[in-house]
Amino acid sequence: MLKKISLSILMLSAMQLSTRAQEKIIASKGNPIITDKYTADPAAYVYGDSVYLYTGHDVAPKGKERYEMHDWLLYSSADMVNWKEHQSPLNVNDFAWAKDDAWASQVIQRDGKFYWYVAIQHGTISGKSIGVAVADNPRGPFKDAIGKALITNDMTTDVKISWDDIDPTVLIDDDGQAYLFWGNQKCYYAKLKKNMIELDGPIQRVDIPNFTEAPWIHKRKNWYYLSYASGFPEKIVYAMSKKVTGPWQYKGILNEVAGNSNTNHQAIIDFKGKSYFVYHNGTINEDGGSFRRSVCIDYLNYNSDGTMKRVIMTSEGVKKEK
Repeated sequence: MLKKISLSILMLSAMQLSTRAQEKIIASKGNPIITDKYTADPAAYVYGDSVYLYTGHDVAPKGKERYEMHDWLLYSSADMVNWKEHQSPLNVNDFAWAKDDAWASQVIQRDGKFYWYVAIQHGTISGKSIGVAVADNPRGPFKDAIGKALITNDMTTDVKISWDDIDPTVLIDDDGQAYLFWGNQKCYYAKLKKNMIELDGPIQRVDIPNFTEAPWIHKRKNWYYLSYASGFPEKIVYAMSKKVTGPWQYKGILNEVAGNSNTNHQAIIDFKGKSYFVYHNGTINEDGGSFRRSVCIDYLNYNSDGTMKRVIMTSEGVKKEK
């Protein structure tokens, strides 16, 4: 019995050491904030006294100009400068029905569970799809919540492409109703049931101009904001509404084209009294660029009428929060 207990203690210690090895601290020296790995398509979520940063993971080999992404990465910070790298909490292989392509995603919490909506290539239905994983804490591990895709390409037929079901973003409104937005070339939305893993009504189209992809939905005071990538190379623009279902008032450019990355993908959060704009560019290493991207963070500011000031991309980034 003592041998079994000792073996169990040794195994537990080994697991704890392995976890700690994964959870190294990265002290950001500006933008990009992570420089030892390529990170893309950031989604930030504030929980407790920390920001959890969920990113894609570009791994295209040197000289191969393509998107290659197989898992998602996770970092957390209590001050926006020192980031703890956690073990990767989700991989395309965690979805038995999926083929590959760990594209943009977002995590949200409800009733003590954390739901992770991801864009991923379906294994049997042609095109990209949206899956959902679930965990008991923001660090995971996450597992497939429903054993199938929540959204598949054959559910949206407004455009004849195979990648219009990507880039999910989620908002739980003040009345408890959850909404899922997503899309490429056309922006869609649908209500979610309280369980967060079923649609609660038909898929609707969002009437906004010059939409390419990367929607991000957030609310501040009495305004709803829908920011998204426009054009190609992509800049971030935004619209505002008094209702989450619209109508939307187009407000123009929020963040300009990053000259070293054709794509742009944003997350917008408030943390410790300041607003932040999280995005990616392609500046680290000589092999960076559109297919080997890196997450950056700059401040976001609002005007007195609720409109957002244009975000200026900087190399200095943000300062440490107390």
